[in-house]
Amino acid sequence: MSAFVAIDFETANRAADSACAVGVVKVVAGRVVDREVRRIRPPSPHFAFTHIHGLTWAHVREAPDFGAVWPTLLPLLKGAAFIAAHNAPFDRSVLTACCRTYGHAPPHQPFVCTVQLARAQWRIYPTRLPDVCRRLGLDLNHHEALSDALACAGIVIRAQADGWRHGIGTARAAPGPR
Repeated sequence: MSAFVAIDFETANRAADSACAVGVVKVVAGRVVDREVRRIRPPSPHFAFTHIHGLTWAHVREAPDFGAVWPTLLPLLKGAAFIAAHNAPFDRSVLTACCRTYGHAPPHQPFVCTVQLARAQWRIYPTRLPDVCRRLGLDLNHHEALSDALACAGIVIRAQADGWRHGIGTARAAPGPR
C-alpha cells in the first residue's frame, strides 16, 4: 500500500481562494501517521458559509494566511502517491486557487475522489460524506476540517483493505495541475 494524504478545506465564501481551515492526514501502510489542522485567514473578511462550518472572521483574523500555512504542511506530502478528498474537484480547486493567490506551486500528486471511490467500491448512494461514514462505521464531525480529512482517509484505508489500489479502477480524479 502506498502512502497518501487526505485533505479537506473549509471555505469562507464562494471564492476558490477563501480557505479558512484545512485538515491534512498522512497515511502510510494503511495507518494514520500524522495529522494537522490549521485555521487560515482568507484574503477577504467576508464569510458566507459560517452556517456550514461555524467559523467566522473573528476565528481567523489573527491566523496566518495560506501563504504562511502551506509551507508548514508540505512535509506531509513527501512520499505521498496521491491526495484523497471527498468531492476532490472542490478541494483541488481550492488548493490550486490558494497556491496561485499566494505564489506557491500546487502539489504534483494526482487526486483521488472518495465520492467516486465509495460508488465504485461499495455502490454507496447517496455519497455525501455523512452517508458514506455512516455506511462504513466511520466517526465524523462533518465540516470540521480535520474530522472530514480523517474520514476521507478512513474511506481510502477501508477501500485498500477491500482490495482497491491507486491507479487501478475508476475512483481517480483528474491529475492535479502541473
